Amino acid sequence: MVTRRRLTGAALACALAGPVVMWAADASAALPAVDMEAVVKAAQIDPRRADSAITPGSRDSVLLVESALQAKGLLAASYVDGHFGTKTIDAYAAWQRSLGYTGLDATGLPGPTSLTRLGEQRFTVVRLLSPGAETTFRGVPVNARTKAMLLEAERLLGRQFTVTQGSYSPGEDPTSAGTHDGGGALDLAVDGLTSAQRTSAVRRLREVGFAAWLRTPSQGNWPYHIHAIALADTDQSTPARNQAGDYYLGLNGLANRGADDGPVVDPKVTWEQYQRA
Repeated sequence: MVTRRRLTGAALACALAGPVVMWAADASAALPAVDMEAVVKAAQIDPRRADSAITPGSRDSVLLVESALQAKGLLAASYVDGHFGTKTIDAYAAWQRSLGYTGLDATGLPGPTSLTRLGEQRFTVVRLLSPGAETTFRGVPVNARTKAMLLEAERLLGRQFTVTQGSYSPGEDPTSAGTHDGGGALDLAVDGLTSAQRTSAVRRLREVGFAAWLRTPSQGNWPYHIHAIALADTDQSTPARNQAGDYYLGLNGLANRGADDGPVVDPKVTWEQYQRA
């Protein structure tokens, strides 16, 4: 005769909970993954394109994001195409505002929290990006990610930079056109450096993940200096995001959108890609 043991109380609860927990884990594992690094890269580049080309490596992740935005009534189906253009930027900004975000947190450039919230029950997020905490470094505001990048560029260069303007400084310099309003932006002095040393400095900054250029008095109302924008910084102002996109597209980051006049670094990498390499 087979004896059947009756489960009661906590034993019954555990028996019931086991399969439910397993099912929930299986359901989460079954969700597709959105690569945040790829999405942010596309969100920087695609709005600056003259066409609707897709940033290599970003299509599947961007499609998942756009499909989620469409499901929330924020993006027309015709723009669910893998191209993170201006319509998708606007839709994502609307999603951020719906979460209560404003200012730098609602520019349409995906942040880790808003992207994770968008993906609930739809996708998981991998390769999360975060600028880190804001701090004061050499007398100017920067975030932890930008500080780490600058220190590594200095290590490669064997020279310490003098920082003349940092990040998170809206209205401080009218000639910057808002690029320093958010995170990831730096201006660096080049006084006393030869032409070759200036070029080397720009190259090292690019190697660790900055869009960097030597700015000259002939280009604007400013002295010689290096202007740098940390690629994939999710606190970027919109003008800084545009400069990052232009850098990827081989442009100079200025209003005239001329050809890039800096040293060639190929491939162009982010800080996270540099660290992995």
